Amino acid sequence: MSEPRIKLAHRAEAALVATLIALLRPLSPAAASRLGAAVAGFIGPFVPTSRVADINLRLAMPELDQPARRRIVKECWQNLGATMAELVRIGDIPEIPPGAPGPGYSVLGWDENVAPALAKGGPSIFIAGHIANWEILPQAAFSHGVDIGFMYRAASNKLVDDMLAKLREANFRRRITMFPKGATGARGAYAHLLKGGHLALLVDQKLDTGIEAPFFGHTAMTLEPMASFALRFRCPVLPCYVERTAPARFNIICEAPLALPDTGDKQAALLTLTTTMNQTLERWIGAKPGAWLWLHRRWPKPLYREMRRGKAG
Repeated sequence: MSEPRIKLAHRAEAALVATLIALLRPLSPAAASRLGAAVAGFIGPFVPTSRVADINLRLAMPELDQPARRRIVKECWQNLGATMAELVRIGDIPEIPPGAPGPGYSVLGWDENVAPALAKGGPSIFIAGHIANWEILPQAAFSHGVDIGFMYRAASNKLVDDMLAKLREANFRRRITMFPKGATGARGAYAHLLKGGHLALLVDQKLDTGIEAPFFGHTAMTLEPMASFALRFRCPVLPCYVERTAPARFNIICEAPLALPDTGDKQAALLTLTTTMNQTLERWIGAKPGAWLWLHRRWPKPLYREMRRGKAG
């Protein structure tokens, strides 16, 4: 596709996103969530990307039969649709006490696991995955007095990426410190930690480079900055994940900090900490598979070719 046609396609995509935002904005967060889940749950399973999700499930959970995989793929789309729709009004989703009814989010484990780690001072790293509505995590951090920065993977369409950034800032009512994936972003994140800052990472992203670590029984290229930063600064690594309990209703569960390897072998320590991180993700995903984003090729390309030829799984 020529450059002018690419630009035209990006403008068209941005116009569609802007239209969807305008249509969703008058709705309550819960109503937008239900609508997004219904539309994506109906359309998503017919999108070619769903075949990638099915292979991912065959690789990660070979014990599942086809009906179970289809159900999980549909749930994945429903969750993605709900998450994107909720983003339009995410600033209006309040923090509420655990167990309280209605839209809102409750933070569990903060006082027991996060507050003591932060009380020691210095930098910290929060790790999470694309589980339930991961977009609510900044709101929770800000509401607890943590001015957190984020490493992120920018959308391929810069117009849409800028639109989503402005939407987040409008919802959270502040400018958000963001470090894009890549060498420049990594340097910025390192400087942020060096000044005692707090950094959040979505550690389940698809990568072409990184650390080769096991993930659901297969080697996957895994985000390196988490382990390298944590070992460099010897700072707390705080796992947090989101559990969706209803439209626009979540529990944010904060777990105890990961143990940092204490060894003179840097490469072994990097692999050990990265493997522990992936095991944490596996546990979260296994508890509710339909809440995770299965739509990316998470493992090396040869595995997918083998699955398509019927030589694996």
